Amino acid sequence: MTKTAHEDLHSNDGALRGERPGRAPNPLIKVTDLAWLEFEKPDLDRTERFAHAFGLTTVERTPQSLYLRGTFAGTHSMVVHKSRKSRFVGPAFHAADAGDIARLTRLPGASQSLLRQPGGGTAVTLADPNGMPVRVVHGVEQLPPLPDQQPLALNFGTNPVRINATQRPPRQPARVQRLGHLVLQTRRFNKTLDWYLDTLGMIVSDFLFLDSQRDRGPLMAFVRCDRGNAPADHHTLALVLGPSLGYVHSAYQVSDLDAMAAGGQFLADEGYQRAWGIGRHVQGSQLFDYWRDPDHLMVEHFADGDLFDTTVPTGWAPMSVNGLAQWGPPVTKDFLGASPSPETLRNIVAALREDNEITVSRLVAMVKAMLPR
Repeated sequence: MTKTAHEDLHSNDGALRGERPGRAPNPLIKVTDLAWLEFEKPDLDRTERFAHAFGLTTVERTPQSLYLRGTFAGTHSMVVHKSRKSRFVGPAFHAADAGDIARLTRLPGASQSLLRQPGGGTAVTLADPNGMPVRVVHGVEQLPPLPDQQPLALNFGTNPVRINATQRPPRQPARVQRLGHLVLQTRRFNKTLDWYLDTLGMIVSDFLFLDSQRDRGPLMAFVRCDRGNAPADHHTLALVLGPSLGYVHSAYQVSDLDAMAAGGQFLADEGYQRAWGIGRHVQGSQLFDYWRDPDHLMVEHFADGDLFDTTVPTGWAPMSVNGLAQWGPPVTKDFLGASPSPETLRNIVAALREDNEITVSRLVAMVKAMLPR
């Protein structure tokens, strides 16, 4: 019998009869990848210092904007504009061709524009069901590759490759190779997920559900780009039901575990705060290490993630704190957001007053699922 990527210790076989599908039958377009993420920050100098310590490289800096990239060829990975407050603005995705831009421009509320930033190109700006601006771009000039941080040669059992040589990974910033994924929280999980599947042609790699409430449907989805037979990251976008709206974290690929660990030591030496890590995830299998930037936004180093083509069906698994990692230190309150701030409490009250998928019973079940067992 042929096994799927989900037949293992950590995941169920798939959907039960009647459960929601993980892909749209006729999406409008199919985006190919994340292009970049856009932020606003009050202090570009402080932002750039952290970005360099985290392993990003400056493409261009103006008094009002900062453009950052990884080592792989492609577009910049992050755009930061100067503003009074720190916040996430929205993502940009790559369109497969110019025709996709034309198709999206015909949607209600869509606006097309020429990009006045490094690399140029054309963009169509949409709004997802949460009102967040989502750009789809095409024709952006590709940056050439930069010198990369090579993975260390490792001796495995009977296959040694490193003879008469020591291992001395330098304690330096882990060189970010590329932007990997974005995680968002939404109060309208199903409506938001349907928008990304129907409009951008993304497909669900894995759904998570509450063990006691599976009949109410999933409350988290790990979503990848549909590139046909070409492999794509297990998730380029993840959506989770919750009382807040918007950014949870973003993730950036580095070469290997030693780059991640030595880079983490460098960040710690510089006084930055680790949120959780190092470990290996279940959904996506990535090695991970989470950090807080100076404005307390969470960013992740990752390596060795799963790659799926379009043939892998959607997996279903229960949400639990034990399902967050195969190994690693206990998950932190910081990562889980388990120490409610006044803003979180205001978001909970607002969410319960709105017409959405947030209920008291669902919130209680989510909290219980995240308690250590």
